[in-house]
Amino acid sequence: MLTLMDSKKTSGKTTNFIRNVIDEDLSTGKHKTVVTRFPPEPNGYLHIGHAKSICLNFGTASDYDGYCNLRFDDTNPSKEDIEYVNSIKNDVNWLGFSWDKKVKFSSDYFDIFYECAIELIKKELAYVCFLSAEETREYRGTLKKPGKNSPYRNSSVEENLSLFAKMKAGEFEEGKCVLRARIDMSSNFMCMRDPALYRIRFAFHHQTKDDWCIYPMYDFAHCLGDAIEDVTHSICTLEFQDNRRIYNWTLENLDTFNKPDRPHQYEFSRLNLEYATTSKRKLKLLVDNNYVSGWNDPRMPTISGLKRRGYTAASIRDFSDRIGVSKVNSLTDISILESSIRDDLNISAPRAMAVINPIKLVIENYPEGKIESLSAPVHPQNEEMGTREIFFSREIYIDKEDFKEIAPNNKFKRLAIDKEVRLRNSYVIKASRFDADKDGNVTTIYCTYDPDTLGENPTDGRKVKGVIHYVESSLAISAEFKIYDRLFLDPNPSQVDDMSSVLNPDSLIIKNGYVEPSLQDAEIEKAYQFEREGYFCRDSESAGLVFNKTVGLRDTWSQ
Repeated sequence: MLTLMDSKKTSGKTTNFIRNVIDEDLSTGKHKTVVTRFPPEPNGYLHIGHAKSICLNFGTASDYDGYCNLRFDDTNPSKEDIEYVNSIKNDVNWLGFSWDKKVKFSSDYFDIFYECAIELIKKELAYVCFLSAEETREYRGTLKKPGKNSPYRNSSVEENLSLFAKMKAGEFEEGKCVLRARIDMSSNFMCMRDPALYRIRFAFHHQTKDDWCIYPMYDFAHCLGDAIEDVTHSICTLEFQDNRRIYNWTLENLDTFNKPDRPHQYEFSRLNLEYATTSKRKLKLLVDNNYVSGWNDPRMPTISGLKRRGYTAASIRDFSDRIGVSKVNSLTDISILESSIRDDLNISAPRAMAVINPIKLVIENYPEGKIESLSAPVHPQNEEMGTREIFFSREIYIDKEDFKEIAPNNKFKRLAIDKEVRLRNSYVIKASRFDADKDGNVTTIYCTYDPDTLGENPTDGRKVKGVIHYVESSLAISAEFKIYDRLFLDPNPSQVDDMSSVLNPDSLIIKNGYVEPSLQDAEIEKAYQFEREGYFCRDSESAGLVFNKTVGLRDTWSQ
């Protein structure tokens, strides 16, 4: 877990408008500590946008020696599931954060929420409304036209208390009525036109079971949960900016919570990532329609999908730092995310050799039946990681793309007839001929090797510039490689009416090849750099030896 830092240590942090607010609040004595919260609704898996919010809320609290609550806003049981609760807890922990004391749920406070609703009714600030959904939309008005008062708006306090009690007792069917705030139907802000506070839902709740059949709306429960938990800075995305008015209205009109140090809401821009969607609803559509294999499909921008693909928690935290915090919505370049994981794995990932598109190569002047054990570094820039054993023999596999009958240009540094290359951590070889099938596809390449070039340059001074990788054939381990590309062809798929129309048909390509013997027992989700190929990790959902490509060795987005 991350180490807490005292507030003095925040001076080295990149500032942002939220930190500026916190600094002022602490300096004026408005707050003596910093309390934040991360409040996901358990109706799906977390995505990269949530990761930004997690890093911001938990990281900021930690930097100021405060704490952050993990609180599930579980007020809509028909869309929630304990599976999502567990996955969210796992994701937060995996990212490197821990919450204060126990996990919290909005449902923990249902009794308090109910009493707050009663208080608003008694203050003539809430009423039970029987307008249908269609009628409610009609009465609400438009951005250019004010709404009009519900015919139930002026019901007496006694009548509203009685009706609300009947709602709680389950005496009304779903959709028959709601409890609404009495604010201003002519407000320029739609959210202030008598918003709903409670609705009826006859659904099993994963925490409260069948104890309740009325559930608070998000805007009502959210601010009350913050106040109950003594949250100082309620940080959310810009889509809730207008809703800050109902947040403040609710707390200002409840005696217990209307105090100078009550929570205040601050909004930042949500993360919109190129070639992905960060809408939980749209991600669920991808899962439900089987466009992906599940929430943790490595093509998904979910935290579990990124983890399965090989992204590290450190790289996602670094990505969050790189993009920063602002009040301007924008589309984030996916190359920034890939740069974060590439920089992390370049330092930490052990090296290995894998041939993804194999073709056999025979070294004709090497003794038949001999297998030579060679030593190769685990990491060329970190001797402390030690060495690994690789093998060499008369027959090896190389990648098809590393051979051309005739070099296409002077920049081609791979193998061609009568040309030499060095095999990684091994010998210099020279191609002499090849076999091909009836379609002209090369099936076998024949070479000779220079036995004096193991770890040495040719003795006659000739220069060999090209280096290719290989796997010895008799000890090679068969493996499957899943090569991932962007899930969508459109850089902003959320703006497309039908996302399925811009799905990338080549988002997953499966290859079958070979890896060196050291990878026989490769750890699940452990990162490796397959030399000259990219970064890969062993898939957590496959029984065999299956490797997911995390990212290439260099940025290709600008090409």
